[in-house]
Amino acid sequence: MHQLTKGANAELFAEGDEPGPVTVALSWTDPTGTGDADVSVLLLGADGKVRGDADFLFYNCPSTPDSSVQLLGKVPTGSGTRDRILLDLAALPAEVHQVVLAASRYAGATFGELAELRLAVLDGGGDALVAFDIPEAGEETAFVFGEIYRRGGAWKFRAVGQGYRSGLGGLAGDFGIDVDQDEEAAQAGPATAPAAPSAPGAPGAAGAGAVAGVAGPGPAAAGGAAAAAAAGPKRAVRTAKKRVTLPKAAKADLADHPSWKQARLFSVAGLKNELDRENRATSTLLAVMAEVPEFGRRITAMFNAPAGTVQTFAETSFKHADSTVRPDGTIRVSRAGKIWTALVETKTGGSPLKSEQVQAYLDVAHRHGYETVITLSNDLALDGEPPVTVDRRRARKVALRHLSWAEVAHEAHLLCHHEGVVNPAHAWLLSEFLHYLRHENSGCHGFQNMGPAWVTVRNAISEGTLRAGDRNALRVVENWERLTRQLCLRLGGELGVPVSPVLRGGRRTEPAVRRERAVEELAAGGRMRSELAVPGLPGPIVLEADLRTGRIETTVEVAAAERSRALSRVQWLLRQLTDAPAELRIEALTGEGGPGPCELLRALRVEPGLLVPGDGSEIRAFRLTLPAGMGTRRGAEETGFIRSVDTVVDRFLNEVVRGLKPAE
Repeated sequence: MHQLTKGANAELFAEGDEPGPVTVALSWTDPTGTGDADVSVLLLGADGKVRGDADFLFYNCPSTPDSSVQLLGKVPTGSGTRDRILLDLAALPAEVHQVVLAASRYAGATFGELAELRLAVLDGGGDALVAFDIPEAGEETAFVFGEIYRRGGAWKFRAVGQGYRSGLGGLAGDFGIDVDQDEEAAQAGPATAPAAPSAPGAPGAAGAGAVAGVAGPGPAAAGGAAAAAAAGPKRAVRTAKKRVTLPKAAKADLADHPSWKQARLFSVAGLKNELDRENRATSTLLAVMAEVPEFGRRITAMFNAPAGTVQTFAETSFKHADSTVRPDGTIRVSRAGKIWTALVETKTGGSPLKSEQVQAYLDVAHRHGYETVITLSNDLALDGEPPVTVDRRRARKVALRHLSWAEVAHEAHLLCHHEGVVNPAHAWLLSEFLHYLRHENSGCHGFQNMGPAWVTVRNAISEGTLRAGDRNALRVVENWERLTRQLCLRLGGELGVPVSPVLRGGRRTEPAVRRERAVEELAAGGRMRSELAVPGLPGPIVLEADLRTGRIETTVEVAAAERSRALSRVQWLLRQLTDAPAELRIEALTGEGGPGPCELLRALRVEPGLLVPGDGSEIRAFRLTLPAGMGTRRGAEETGFIRSVDTVVDRFLNEVVRGLKPAE
């Protein structure tokens, strides 16, 4: 891998080499909880300008018509957020000479408020070809991370690191695009108010960046945005197809008796053992991937497959040494006469992946010239590494990638309920698939067990014998990280916005160091802590599990409204908490920084003045905390720890936070 500095360049594919698909990953952490960023891509001709509307990709226009470039969306990582772009360089039109890789922020946020800005270009196996760290962001609201360009017959990457204080409009204007900055939509931003799909022939609801006019090649392009505006009135450009999502209102229930169960396309009946569950889950997933193009593309794009026709197969057999091996499935993608192939090994429930099986599939894939082996289970990969140990030296040219059932459900939920698909029947098909995944008998519920070290660590904390070097504590911390990431995936799918972990201060560091510090905190205080950045909320949600007291607390800070009297600020908050639980704890945070009054909501409903500081200090914010009991068992059963975390976060969101309004 080439680690580049600003202005440096490196060769991705030499002249004469056939360029393959690459994934560009832009990543960052959000230490202040100011919100996320959105990637954008500009395809430029020889004159350094876009050729037309389709050459500008952003959150409301995520793909070129030929799918040679696709914005794959955000995923939470162990340290923040990663936004991904798939580039099929071989499929790019010959007129495209340069691909600009950029990102923008909204609602007044700047890139200086983000940390660990990084770009990496990954090959088809997921290995980094080049990487570029950006240490000098400041007041910029848009940023060009880098560019991929043709030089002769070669493809190269240049580390740019150039910022714009004029936002998406200023960035796009330099490349021949006039962006209409709707003030109200710009304040909301795409994350807090996802753009609604536009009707055929109507202007696209593009949020903070609706493409209003594009300067074509020639003299008009040289003048950028000003020339485009002078050429005539702005024209609205439809930036997305009309999409279909499931209706929010449920159909009337015509059952004669509560015991009647609705007929389902994917039945969970007859699943007698884990092998039955694996076979049913694999076949169901692969069938939906082949039938629903948008879903199949979302899944295959994760593994750098080209855009094309997807065909899937279950229980394929291959000769291996003196025996026959049968991967659970095979995925093939056809594009321009070429075939991309991945073998799939599936596990459901608590079944672990087996090293010898995965190793055999890697050997088979290598012998047949296949590109990838995909492992699929309820486990979540940490730091991009599959949760199985193999000898990669025996199949260096085959990528080994891991996918969790939680990630599959996340992508299906986004398409089914938020982003939509073109065909109404496909929306229904995705809803049936989601129902299957969530059924208790499917075995596809994602991360569901804190592991065998859970009870040992919990007992050691109770007895005061846990120490920072305990390996069991490290395993519990790693599983807490998996649980946090799965929580982000689930909430992001349900809310339709990117939810990601927030890291602060010294936590923004290498994963091994971060986990070591988390183990030290667990040994010293018996607590594990995470922060979740949810767009549209007053601030990050702090989630803390105290293994000493057996309690879980969820917390958010809310800026106080501008009122002349402290009591008026308290009353402003209480009016928004009419449906909140009586046991909600509220603390007044004063301008002096010291601890202010703290009372339960049940007492404040009777006497709001209990929260007014006695020394006359100004209330600058409120800290809202909802405590709950913690499940003691390690799994997701009714009394399990994982179930209790899900329950308390959902209750906090629905009964406390989502009704809060920004300070006036």
